[in-house]
Amino acid sequence: MTEALYLEDAYLRDAPARVRHVTAEGGIVLDRTIFYPTGGGQPGDSGWLSWDGRRMPIATTVKGDDDSIVLVPAEPQQIPQTGTHLIQSLDWDRRHRHMRVHTLLHLLSVAVPFGVTGGQVSVNHGRLDFDMPDAPDDREGIENALSEFITADLRVSSEWITQDELRAAPDLVKTMAVAPPKGAERVRLVQIGDMESRIDLQPCGGTHVARTGEIGSIQLGKVEKKGRHNRRVYVHLDG
Repeated sequence: MTEALYLEDAYLRDAPARVRHVTAEGGIVLDRTIFYPTGGGQPGDSGWLSWDGRRMPIATTVKGDDDSIVLVPAEPQQIPQTGTHLIQSLDWDRRHRHMRVHTLLHLLSVAVPFGVTGGQVSVNHGRLDFDMPDAPDDREGIENALSEFITADLRVSSEWITQDELRAAPDLVKTMAVAPPKGAERVRLVQIGDMESRIDLQPCGGTHVARTGEIGSIQLGKVEKKGRHNRRVYVHLDG
């Protein structure tokens, strides 16, 4: 199992690690990593590995077997061998934009209070699919609500609960299509706002900004019909 450093500190840009093993496909598994693996609608991180004067670009990161996290090299070249000590570095601009968009999608799930059936994060925009038969009739109200949440500069934090605690509070799960992992002993909750100002609390294993003000200015995008009871709503970073 790879220690997921990004779960405790999404702002780590560089960190030392040791190569645990190399997969048959040439993927690199570290003992600890700052690289987020593709999942939950968020793309895997990219960046670089450095060791012994060498620098290898990493194209993406995926989940492997046994909860391992696999870094996928961008091009064929000499791979660090098992036991190698190295420095891992994120493509920070790309990751930070993912963090801004992911937190924005949590805000969107508050502004549009319907069940979420899917979602996707990219560097410039994100989208959520909602279990709603009709398109929202107050686009301006949604965009204003998002802007108010961002301007309020609410704190974004996380905590861990047990599976039993999650089962006792099923309303925490907003996403109908992606359930929290059943096998995990603990489930990570992401909270927006402190207790007196909290607007959202839901299971999430992704990376987020520390405060909503960091998202910056945004725009509400198009709304698409994706089935009889499904509407896809896009949001965009404005810079």
